[in-house]
Amino acid sequence: MVKSNKILVAIDGSKNSDRGLVKAIDIAQSRGSTIIGLNVINVPTSYFLHKSKIKIRAESLKNSEKILDGAKKKCIKANVDFESKVIPGGEPGYDIVKYANKNNVNLIVIGARGLNPLKEIFLGSTSNYVLHKSKIPVMIVK
Repeated sequence: MVKSNKILVAIDGSKNSDRGLVKAIDIAQSRGSTIIGLNVINVPTSYFLHKSKIKIRAESLKNSEKILDGAKKKCIKANVDFESKVIPGGEPGYDIVKYANKNNVNLIVIGARGLNPLKEIFLGSTSNYVLHKSKIPVMIVK
């Protein structure tokens, strides 16, 4: 297993992302790692063109914070350091890989499928993208 100081966990509120968090907590406890819980808020492309004119909807941000707060409580209970990150994005897979690369993450943990089970039958489109595009080790949890 890769020695991980920073473990990025993609958290979207799905059962698979919850299982990914549990696995990441196990790894973090044995390695003394910090978990970064990342939630990508899907925003329209125009957000990136005109950031000053369009704000992330408060409801989406509140939902993301609620999801990440639950993850933080699980990490605190397990005595694992946790950082919450909410970022705007258009393609979650791309945004996860980009964030991981920019923030020196050692391992990405992601659920096999997230909240949209219809996109791909066996492996979710986001986890499939991350698996094939990341140069950082990826653990997919079912």
